[in-house]
Amino acid sequence: MEVVNGIHQIKVPFPKGLSGSTNAYVIEGEKGNILIDSGWDTPEALWAFREGLKAERLKFQDIKTIVITHIHPDHYGLAGKIKQLCGARVAMHRVEAGLIDSRYKDSAELIERVGDDLKCNGVPQGELLDLKNASLWMREFVTFEQPDIMLDDGDSVGNGSFEIQVIRTPGHSLGHICLYEPRKKLLFSGDHILYETNPVVGCNPQSGDNPLGDYLSSLQKIKDFKISFVLPGHGPVFNGLGLRIDKIISLHDERRKEVMRSLDSGLKTAYQIAQEIVWKAGGEGAAFDSLGPWNKRLAVMKTIAYLKLLASEGSAGSVEMNSVLSYISRE
Repeated sequence: MEVVNGIHQIKVPFPKGLSGSTNAYVIEGEKGNILIDSGWDTPEALWAFREGLKAERLKFQDIKTIVITHIHPDHYGLAGKIKQLCGARVAMHRVEAGLIDSRYKDSAELIERVGDDLKCNGVPQGELLDLKNASLWMREFVTFEQPDIMLDDGDSVGNGSFEIQVIRTPGHSLGHICLYEPRKKLLFSGDHILYETNPVVGCNPQSGDNPLGDYLSSLQKIKDFKISFVLPGHGPVFNGLGLRIDKIISLHDERRKEVMRSLDSGLKTAYQIAQEIVWKAGGEGAAFDSLGPWNKRLAVMKTIAYLKLLASEGSAGSVEMNSVLSYISRE
């Protein structure tokens, strides 16, 4: 649909067996169209994208630039094939571009580092292999493509009709960007801010040392922007950016308190704390032991992110015992 005059949203479905879709946006311009994000790389996704273009009376060959908010497969996976069809140049933040090879081209070292992090944070040997390898299936749905254009915070991408500003917003991914169109006061938020859910912010070898701290700072960075509509990577377009940011911060504060309450009862690993928390799975609350390997891994990585934030604030500290990190309250 045309969400704003000259800006079209196309919903690109997730692979079979997964619920959900990615919002791709086509921005029409005198000097060619800009595509923001692409979706997973599946035949069904490519066909849905083609049908979306057709319904909006748009064409592949008019797309001149593909801007990727971050390289997770549901945003980056299909970009390579779309580039093959239209000859567009792919653009992303230079930090995010630096993560591509180790994530998709030769990921053996990254996977081993994930395993080391999980082991160091208390994941027992019997679960370690499943959690370490839980993301390998995603590589099937990505066409490896290095960017043609490296973006930095403050850069702009234009097409003669729209000029969108690049805002680096690390947290969900280290080189994540939002895109701001100041004339119509639009924010293309990728996964940084969603209306119905909170993006995953977890600690992993590609996340930086304090991803949750980065994420909360990134929210504050854009909170006072004058925004008419937020166009997110998933879910509905919405307004009330400041109210949504306040809600997200409130939810993180509640979870932070929950982690601190767990530490009040003893020295614990991130895995042990994750076991005590009720997590969201399929939109419902779920006990840790009921989760599959991928969601268990996310739960542990999210818990580590909270612990890193608490440590940076001085509320918690960590000690190494038998090559495993345990955390303790410092309050």
